[in-house]
Amino acid sequence: MDTQRLIQLRAQKDKFFKENPNSPLTDAQKVHFTGLSYYVAQPNWDLVVEVTPFAKKDNVQIQHTKGEARWFMRYGEFTFDVRGVQGRLTIYRAANYFFLPFVDANARTETYGAGRYLEPEQLADNRFHVDFNQAYNPYCAYNDRWNCPITPAENRLSVAIPAGEMLPSGEWLD
Repeated sequence: MDTQRLIQLRAQKDKFFKENPNSPLTDAQKVHFTGLSYYVAQPNWDLVVEVTPFAKKDNVQIQHTKGEARWFMRYGEFTFDVRGVQGRLTIYRAANYFFLPFVDANARTETYGAGRYLEPEQLADNRFHVDFNQAYNPYCAYNDRWNCPITPAENRLSVAIPAGEMLPSGEWLD
């Protein structure tokens, strides 16, 4: 995605958070909300990856922050290079979308500790569009009224992904 389009989407998201009744923020948070924090967009984090589908597509339960679990299908995995280190991530399939939760090495210092999410776009021939610049925090990063999937161990990276949404900051946080 081009940088200008990404900037527009981020501005729309900030407006949604500040003004929309369906925002994940409480009314008290909205009063002080000044915007989300993002890494500067980097074209090298906008990838088309080849996914190796799993021969056996197991349905697995992914735990959520409030103790329940939901079913996802382990669809396939892909590898990618991060400054000479190989990263490996699993893509899951929910009813109507693909889901890519991940935790990177910046978790708890620059990014949300429980991970960030992407919805990769399926292309032809086992390829997916994975744009880490669009990585976003689950709603539970903003306050404790939300119930969010916890990133499975297989999607915890030892390398940093300095792209997408960062830890929320500001006096608007609970």
